[in-house]
Amino acid sequence: MASISAFTAAARRLEGKVALITGGASGIGACTAKLFTKHGAKVMIAEIQDDLGLSVCKSLDPSVASYIHCDVTNEDHVQNAVDSTVAKYKKLDIMFNNAGIAGSHPKPNILDITQSDFEETVKTNLIGPFLGTKHAARVMIPARQGSIITTASVCSIIGGVAPHAYTSSKHGVLGLTRSTTVEFGQYGIRVNCVSPHAVPTPLFNKFLQLDDEGISKIYSNLKGTWCKVEDVANAALFLASDDSKYVSGHNLTVDGGFTIMNSGFCMFE
Repeated sequence: MASISAFTAAARRLEGKVALITGGASGIGACTAKLFTKHGAKVMIAEIQDDLGLSVCKSLDPSVASYIHCDVTNEDHVQNAVDSTVAKYKKLDIMFNNAGIAGSHPKPNILDITQSDFEETVKTNLIGPFLGTKHAARVMIPARQGSIITTASVCSIIGGVAPHAYTSSKHGVLGLTRSTTVEFGQYGIRVNCVSPHAVPTPLFNKFLQLDDEGISKIYSNLKGTWCKVEDVANAALFLASDDSKYVSGHNLTVDGGFTIMNSGFCMFE
């Protein structure tokens, strides 16, 4: 029995760590919160969806999960979320900038996109991670350690598969990750992003107006499986844990090889 307990403790890859997760009330964020606590972390879920966020915390052990209302485009909110995490749990080891939106305008034609449409997406998807990174660094620099992770997308490295605002914001996330990696390395802080292929959720399907058959067609390379929230959460777990202690400035794609394939020509088909 003792050996089983010892193995369970050893398998908890975030034992004693504290994480702040934005956009943690649903989808990738909620799945990651559950996985992080399973691996021994205490988590603060920062969200604007109060009922959902509180529900996720209730489903977890209240001693390891807390909720705070946070609009990631509001610097006062983000600063308060970081400060509240440190006040409650005495430190911050992991910042997961996960909150994001697809945008309100799915059409690809740039002539149909208003400035306000574009700005809304960039504000959430890029300004949000900037503020999260800034305020996480504020408390991580004195501690001389930390892991900052941002949810990017396959759209951080390719174009033509999502609206212009979304693609631009995710390219910006990758640039922010790389730039801050260089600045924070001297303090022992790692900065990475995780870039999933499309994760089929009801919100995503509705935005692109795709049914299950339509969704299946976008998974053009690795057959027999789709990218699920659990796959992205596991990637975040790796980047948050000491298993990736010398990984920084990396864009971890979770895409089944989609971004390295020319779908218009493949000699192996």
